[in-house]
Amino acid sequence: MKGITIFAPKFMTFRAWRGQKVPSFYTSNMNQEHVLKLVNETITENKALFLVDFNINNNNTIKVIVDGDQGITLKECIRISRHIEHNLDREEEDFSLEVTSPDISDALVDFRQYKKNINRTMVIKTENEDFEGVLVEANNENITLHWKTREPKPIGKGKITVEKEAKIPLRDIQKAKVKIII
Repeated sequence: MKGITIFAPKFMTFRAWRGQKVPSFYTSNMNQEHVLKLVNETITENKALFLVDFNINNNNTIKVIVDGDQGITLKECIRISRHIEHNLDREEEDFSLEVTSPDISDALVDFRQYKKNINRTMVIKTENEDFEGVLVEANNENITLHWKTREPKPIGKGKITVEKEAKIPLRDIQKAKVKIII
């Protein structure tokens, strides 16, 4: 005998099985727009900060990734976290909250992240080519990478060091990461 699917408020689906109602899946009841508004309120207090990522998963785990033009301090992460937490009611909805800076190994997602990484070695992937070089310029349209490579001499045997540069349109970048040099 198959259970009957009953649709309840807030998009929760229950399966009725021999008189019992059991949730077949759980969807967060957290109001994402309200939480995002709280995040934006506190970020706008410091013009050097910007939102990189925001997510609320099904377990009401709120994850906020914030960066700054000169990085972000622990003090700023705490300030943002407190503002969000003090404006949400745990009695109404239980949640966990994580406010963090981006991981160095994460791909860049915001134009301002390119600006703050000028003079660092980047690995850039486009549809047709991969690049690795020092980011020397970033504007609203493209970035400029500079690197040195060894190429065969035009005449004779051996190799010479050649400096290269590439302007890459931002719209063509599929993935951009800061290269970690140890």
